[in-house]
Amino acid sequence: MDNTQIQIQFPSPGAWEEFTMTAVFPDKDGFVQSRRYTQDDIPADQAPALQSVVAALVGLAEPWQASQVWAHLMTATIYSEDDPYTPTGQRDEVALDVEAVHAETGGRRIFTVYDYPDFIITDDEAVAFFKHFTSDVLHS
Repeated sequence: MDNTQIQIQFPSPGAWEEFTMTAVFPDKDGFVQSRRYTQDDIPADQAPALQSVVAALVGLAEPWQASQVWAHLMTATIYSEDDPYTPTGQRDEVALDVEAVHAETGGRRIFTVYDYPDFIITDDEAVAFFKHFTSDVLHS
């Protein structure tokens, strides 16, 4: 089982500019490592990829606000447009599971890609962001 994930906590749901991010990944010896970052630790060249995650979170229906996010890398099968039953390749995607707080009642709920298909992020920058922070090479 692969424990690789990125966890993002927003102390003030809806205030996307302040967060704590934890990268969880196996090292070269198979031990699970975790590294914590704040918004100030994200390199400028990685910031646009983080924006695609925030854009997906903004899509939550009011009055829900994301308080915590778990991002996982997954491999999707790509099918031909001409024949939806014929696979033509694969691509990496980032899938989000989101814990949200109801602004009026304070209730909490988990939203997944089944609730919001926009929680599957297919752009190359998001995949590169995920791999950047969960690579053992970065932390060696």
